[in-house]
Amino acid sequence: MSMLAAAVAQLDAVAPRIRLDPGIHERLRRPQRSLIVSVPTAMDDGRLRVFTGYRVQHSLALGPTKGGIRYHPAVDLDDVSALAMLMTWKCALMGLPYGGAKGGVCCDPTAMSPGELERMTRRFTSEIIGMIGPDRDIPAPDIGTNEQVMAWMMDTYSMQRGITVPGVVTSKPPLLGGSLGRSEATGRGVSVAAAEAARAIGLPLEGARAVVQGFGNVGGVAARRLQEVGCRVVAVSDARGGLYHPEGLPLAALEEHVRAARWLEGCPGGAAVSNEDLLELPCEILVPAAVGGVITEKNADHVRARLIVEGANGPTTPAADAILGGRGVTVIPDILANAGGVIVSYFEWVQDLHFHFWDEAEVNRRLRDVMVGAYARVAGVARDAQVDLRTAALMVAVSRVAEAKALRGLYP
Repeated sequence: MSMLAAAVAQLDAVAPRIRLDPGIHERLRRPQRSLIVSVPTAMDDGRLRVFTGYRVQHSLALGPTKGGIRYHPAVDLDDVSALAMLMTWKCALMGLPYGGAKGGVCCDPTAMSPGELERMTRRFTSEIIGMIGPDRDIPAPDIGTNEQVMAWMMDTYSMQRGITVPGVVTSKPPLLGGSLGRSEATGRGVSVAAAEAARAIGLPLEGARAVVQGFGNVGGVAARRLQEVGCRVVAVSDARGGLYHPEGLPLAALEEHVRAARWLEGCPGGAAVSNEDLLELPCEILVPAAVGGVITEKNADHVRARLIVEGANGPTTPAADAILGGRGVTVIPDILANAGGVIVSYFEWVQDLHFHFWDEAEVNRRLRDVMVGAYARVAGVARDAQVDLRTAALMVAVSRVAEAKALRGLYP
């Protein structure tokens, strides 16, 4: 099942539970706007390469749209559309005044020089410039992009406007209007969600074994934060594979190795493990924080965690959800677990609009408050409706978007 088919299936499954109006249901099954662009880019060797870029806005019912920019060889319209839909639910669930969007370029950023990435980014920004803006659609980083890419996007937009517009993107360098605490926000939010769920199911964090797939801004931060609250991080991985040690990994040494060599490959401290086998290691907490569709009906029966915290978008297929639920595994869905990034992106946007900035302690306090409140709301609905956390989160989120659409009506 494709990521888009899975996202639509989730919506279709929750629609009868909230008595979703059929007309609104049909509108929410597809994006409001989709743009496909060619991105001609001059390469360092003098060749001209033409990449394909996308920007999809799923819903504008609650406000301007918000969502990341992904640079990856597998980027296509279906996946971007699915991720935009998930962003709509995520923003609604967190009570943010945003709709969902997503974008990306089909490319391999690891095979491109900084100059090539900058030229491609600036051309891509120019191609989608009619869709974005601080009151229209606010991009942020995703897989394959970072603060530097956001700085290039902000500068390109600002040059065409003739003024500096820091609020057009989020997760910029702090010097250019970025928020303190933004780079760690998603991983920090994952750890907050994990702690809330562990408390609810009676799972002590002290000594709990944690396995984290992904060792970047999300997985790496989540692993460190889980270790800080007492968990024993026994396995981590990146795109090339991972490391496993049943007594716990030396995360500080792993981070130092990655800073020097970019990949975990060749790092001492544990036995090599594939990304597929990592998901089936014995543990109490599993954090899939890399890419989507990794927990499926083929491996769900072999997952040994009591608690799965979805740091990535769409890592669990609907068929796998059913298997995990039948086995009593608690799954914190992506739209709740990894919402820390968009929460602090919202904080950054607000700070940019007012040109007034908070210290990092204030940002982290506000992030925790929003995450804890959202978890409590979802857990309450799950308890009252006798459903799992994903269904409860979607019930809350889709209901909010549907209510906004009903209140606004149909134009013209």
